[in-house]
Amino acid sequence: MNKSKRPCGTGILPENAPLANPYVPFQIDDPPQYPANKAIIRGTLFPGLELPFHGLVNQQELPVNGSTELQNLAFALQELSLYLDTHREDAEALERYRSFQRLYHDALMRYNADRRPLTHILPAEGSYRWLDDPWPWEYCANVREVK
Repeated sequence: MNKSKRPCGTGILPENAPLANPYVPFQIDDPPQYPANKAIIRGTLFPGLELPFHGLVNQQELPVNGSTELQNLAFALQELSLYLDTHREDAEALERYRSFQRLYHDALMRYNADRRPLTHILPAEGSYRWLDDPWPWEYCANVREVK
């Protein structure tokens, strides 16, 4: 087919192109789990699914503040929701998921009370504070210890 007549977004492969061979590890029931603050750095809540690129393991840690606490908990919630998609009968994981939901809600309320709402969806007392400084990405202005 002439390149000029090929529909936009349509690719072609050579006739002898090999197919990809993906590897997806099978996740066992009730797997060990990292703490939320370590999981976000490792890229998974579950050590059994960790496949470091070229064997390099990220050992760094995020600074401890309200913003990173929310990030850690949101990541753990997402990981557990994906696990529960395929392990519906794991009552312990469901309870841990619900525990993380409560922790996330509490951390979000503390963050909103101490700073300003992260989203405009949550009701706020007093004036409209959505545009108040500092912005979440202004690191130095937001560095505070978690209470």
